[in-house]
Order: sequence, then C-alpha cells, then structure tokens
Amino acid sequence: MKSSVIFLRVFLLSFIWLLFTSFFKSHHFKPISVEDNSEVLELNTDGLYYAEFYDYIFRGHFEELDVSRDDMQFLLIFGQYLRAYGGQCANSLPANKVEIMNQTCATEEVTTDGYGIEVSRICVEYVWVGSGLYAKPDLYDAKMEIEGKQRANGLGTMMKMITDPNSMGNSVDMAHKATGLKNDMAKIFKLNECDSPGLKRFEENLKLFALNEPGIRMNEDSKYTTMKKSGGPTGSQNFGKLIDDLVYDQSKTWSFNRYTKGSISGVTTSSRDTEGRPMVLSANYNFSGFSGNSKGSVRITFKNGLPKCIYFYDFPQNCKTPNSSILSSYVEGKYAN
Repeated sequence: MKSSVIFLRVFLLSFIWLLFTSFFKSHHFKPISVEDNSEVLELNTDGLYYAEFYDYIFRGHFEELDVSRDDMQFLLIFGQYLRAYGGQCANSLPANKVEIMNQTCATEEVTTDGYGIEVSRICVEYVWVGSGLYAKPDLYDAKMEIEGKQRANGLGTMMKMITDPNSMGNSVDMAHKATGLKNDMAKIFKLNECDSPGLKRFEENLKLFALNEPGIRMNEDSKYTTMKKSGGPTGSQNFGKLIDDLVYDQSKTWSFNRYTKGSISGVTTSSRDTEGRPMVLSANYNFSGFSGNSKGSVRITFKNGLPKCIYFYDFPQNCKTPNSSILSSYVEGKYAN
C-alpha cells in the first residue's frame, strides 16, 4: 500500500514537471510601446480560473499576487500562455519569432528481475526537439530565465514535495490547477484579441514580473482588491447556491469524479463574525465516480466575509482557491435572498 502511494506521488509530480519543458535561445526584442498609465486599456478575465492573477499582472500590481516568480505555478502559467498564444495567435507573432522546444527522452534504462520481468524504466538521456509552436523572443527569454532557476533547484524541489506530509494532496491540487489553466487558455484569446493593447500590456508586465522588475502600474485598483477591502455582504444569503456554484466550478478540474450540480444539502454555519457573516460553512454533495453515485462533504472558510478556502473531504488539508468571478458576484449581492 505504502509503495503504491509513493508511486502515485512520483507519477503525479513527474506529470506536473513535464509541463515545464522547453528550450532557451538567446534573442532580444524591443518592448512594446506603452503609456505610463493607460487607464483605457482593458483585459477581460471574467470567468477564468486564474482571473485574479491575470488582472493583477495586467495592472502591474505585483504586490497583490499570491505567487512569486520562483514558484512552479508561475512557470506553469507563463509556459502554457506562450504555447497557447503560439497555437492560437500565430499570425500576430513577429518576424523574429523563436520556436518553443520540448525536452523528450532519447534513451531509457530498463531494469528487469531474475525472471526477465521489467521492474523499472527511467530516462537517462534527453534531447530537445521543436514543438512547432513559436513565441515572442523577449517573452521566451524571460520564461527561460525562470525555467533555468527551476531546473537548477529541481531535485531539491522534487524531494521537498515528495517528503511533504501533504504531498499527495498538493500534487493532486497542482494537477487540478493545470486543468484549470488549460481551460483558461482555450478561452482567453476569445475574450481578448491577440493583438489587443490590453493583451500586450499583460505580456509586458508578465515579462517584467518574471525578470523581477517593477511593473507598468495602473492607478485604478483591481475589482478583486476592492472586493477584498469591502468584504462580503451581510444579511440573508443563499449559501446553498453559493456553495453549489463554488463546488461546480472546482469540479471542472476533477480528473475522474463528476459533481452532481444542484446536489448541495445539509448546509451548516459553525461560526460567524461580529457582523453576522459566516466564518465556516459546511455542506454535503453528490458525485459520480468509479464506484457509481457517492456522497462527499465540503468545508468553506471565510475571511472578511468572503470565501477564502474550499476543503474537500478527501483532501481536508488542501485549500482550494474560490473562483474570483463568483466571489465578485457574491459581493455584488447576486446571492442575496
């Protein structure tokens, strides 16, 4: 049992690590021309999994971000954005575009037991091959600087994740985030044109954040910053509907189970703040999986009257971040009774 758990951990971590593969070529590309504070620029992120992150980058409000430039999560977002742009916005790439490279296994080492049965297979030699996708060279250079730092610390990072008591939950969470990001990349260029000024500003600030340089700031606060400052609403709220929407949004990233929308039941409030807003909500829900129809439970903690963390029964220590767009609707009173 213990060996199977370790195997699953390593498998999940290896899957996530493969998302970061590409190759560095040194190029220089003149940054886009932007005004110091163009408040007329817009970036539509409504409904996206990483909506809050994109908006903070776009506005140059790096201090609001929950991730650092050295986090694997940031590298995942950066790398997948470049690949999505290369696939969906190829006509908007400059003439000096560079190919995104993939690292693939060239030679495997196979170990067998005394009966000739394979017991392990590892890669001992890698090669770089073109992906057929291209990127803007300045963005690719910035992304590869981050990837170089990640690769240098790769073994230490991997061992830290494996030895973490909650490594299984964290690994599954990273896989969920990768799925959420994949869904984002299928939508973002439908919400924003490839050569739009807003997307160009986002890219410029994405590069500046990666290079640990100050962003091009907008004066206007993000609606997510304003939302956190104002806090959640008071008065009677339809918490069953709120939990249903939050769980359904999370379920879009589940690998196997399928959430039964509208199945929230047994909603309880275990504590409230001084304004009467919930601090912890709990509920049950239905889902279908390998074992057929099943029941699960969820616990949601609040900060300043807003959902902060979603904890599911199978990984009760893993904080799932609520969808920012749903929280914005909650603040606007769309769940009031």
